[in-house]
Amino acid sequence: MKRTTFYVKTSKSEQSEAEEPSCNARLLARAGYASRQMAGVYAYLPIGLRVLEKIKSIVREEMNAVGGSELVMSSLQPRELWETTGRWDDKVVDVWFKSHLHDKSEVGLAWSHEEPILETIGREASSYRDLPISVYQFQTKLRNELRAKSGVLRGREFIMKDMYSMHATKQDLADYYERVKLAYVKIYERLGLGDDTFITFASGGAFTKFSHEFQTLCDAGEDWLYLDRERNIAVNEEVLNDATRELNLDPAKLEKVKAAEVGNIFNFGDEKAKDMQVEFTDEDGKKKPLFLGSYGVGITRVMGVLAEKFSDEHGLVWPAAVAPFHVYLVGIGAAGEQEAALLYTKFVQAGIEVLWDDRDSQHVRVGEKLADADLLGISYRVVVSDKTLEQGKIELKSRTGEPELLTTDTALAKLNQEQLA
Repeated sequence: MKRTTFYVKTSKSEQSEAEEPSCNARLLARAGYASRQMAGVYAYLPIGLRVLEKIKSIVREEMNAVGGSELVMSSLQPRELWETTGRWDDKVVDVWFKSHLHDKSEVGLAWSHEEPILETIGREASSYRDLPISVYQFQTKLRNELRAKSGVLRGREFIMKDMYSMHATKQDLADYYERVKLAYVKIYERLGLGDDTFITFASGGAFTKFSHEFQTLCDAGEDWLYLDRERNIAVNEEVLNDATRELNLDPAKLEKVKAAEVGNIFNFGDEKAKDMQVEFTDEDGKKKPLFLGSYGVGITRVMGVLAEKFSDEHGLVWPAAVAPFHVYLVGIGAAGEQEAALLYTKFVQAGIEVLWDDRDSQHVRVGEKLADADLLGISYRVVVSDKTLEQGKIELKSRTGEPELLTTDTALAKLNQEQLA
């Protein structure tokens, strides 16, 4: 992409602390990734969308690997559907955005999709032969949070991957639940968060004593965890006493840490299917309610956590797997700018994701271009100048490394290898 045609607008100054108190949101705003529309609501601009799509791609691959099929459900949901499980009641679920149609019927903007999935997909599973079924979506969720805070970590509007699996038996759901748990571990490893993300025991769903959250150590997070590093066990503070007894944890060995929830999985058993009378016919010809599992990943929240954890005094430092581009290309001087144009074509032909800062050097100083390369957090910066060309070289620098002078062929080979890694 060329900087003159790809929309990205960086800023030299941060928004005020009062307007945007969270580090992740200030950085994302300065670098042109996101724009605050109101408290808890953000627009994701073209370069931010590239990061979100990289995150989604990793999640999609792992959900497909465990047999998930992608779909998109509707956001508008009828009151009657949610009343079957009691979750229309504001005393049960207090984050609904609700409205009326012209015919006065009530609708809600879906904050989750267990009930709609059971109604739409579960009712089609008339026989045990139709099961198991696993479907997932990437969708903008809307939740009327009392206090939207922590930048994109806690919003009223956010992008979520939610997957739902339906099974004929309790054991089949339990087995699949464990497969998804392992898939989630792989997702966070691929995102660069593996070392600091823990499977965390939290308050349970309807069917199990505990649910499992995926919590990433993060000072901007909203949850307190207690870690037993020797046993690699994490417990959410809300269930600490119960979990300590159930898991036989030694309180003296537990380390209290701050964390941000980046995913969760729930085993709902057959309770929701019973409430909604969603049944299938088993091998003996008997009608039975099916078993439901629910699995979420906060896509925009992951982006915020990455921004919190991977940054320095110069800007963002995206892990390579989610960086919007692999290379930021800058030409200096007449010959350098001419060579940068040729090099841009070579990068594109080689399949290297490149953002070429081709802005007029009479209006944008070289220092501004180099500062933008750091602020945007792109994995590598390539500088071509009259000086480097005299040596038959170009300058290659990783976001946090030292510059190297390499031949074009050597740099291309290295960048290709790094992008494929």
